[in-house]
Amino acid sequence: MDPLTFDQLYALPTVVDLMTAAQALGIGRSKAYKLARDGQFPCRILRVGTHYHVPTAELLKVLGATPLVPPPRTSPENTNPPTPDD
Repeated sequence: MDPLTFDQLYALPTVVDLMTAAQALGIGRSKAYKLARDGQFPCRILRVGTHYHVPTAELLKVLGATPLVPPPRTSPENTNPPTPDD
């Protein structure tokens, strides 16, 4: 299993499964589940029933990658340039 590239990391959804997070960190399947079970996984884990999920923002933080922040949205009244009368 190859580690993820930065482009792949930034394309991840908000929350990923344990194996995707493990792949990004270069951790194998057995080790990832053992770390998760023991509460030692390098990222915060959300356990939903029998499934483990990792917030992508937490994964990026552990990897030292800055999460991409979308540009601020403009309100409809700010979409037109000012006119000389303004």
